[in-house]
Amino acid sequence: MIRLKVQTRYKSQMVDITSEVTEAVIKRGIKRGIATLFLPHSTAGLVIFENSDISLRREFLNTLNSLLIPKEYLHQNAPAHLKSAFLKNSLTFIVEEGQILLGNWQNIFLVELDGPRERTLLIKVIGGG
Repeated sequence: MIRLKVQTRYKSQMVDITSEVTEAVIKRGIKRGIATLFLPHSTAGLVIFENSDISLRREFLNTLNSLLIPKEYLHQNAPAHLKSAFLKNSLTFIVEEGQILLGNWQNIFLVELDGPRERTLLIKVIGGG
């Protein structure tokens, strides 16, 4: 298993982790198989999202914010917990020829909802050489 550390800089942001995940898969030497990513945090999530237009990332975060009614919450960072429930905490990818298969406009993003923080992403690659 690979532990990847990701440092976020803002309260909420989308961090493109595609190259780090790809590098981790390459280092494992697996040519064909699957790669599973798991984010063991309750105020962040994972998403496969558009990679070419950075303004779409802001739209994504704005949409998450619009899901919650502005109010006083009982738990200090309740909004981050609630928004993360709409995201995934794990993703699985096909590995072919040592590369994660993604669509032309897709990248892997860690979505920070309660930063800045250091996040840990666990990656397990299973397959053969």
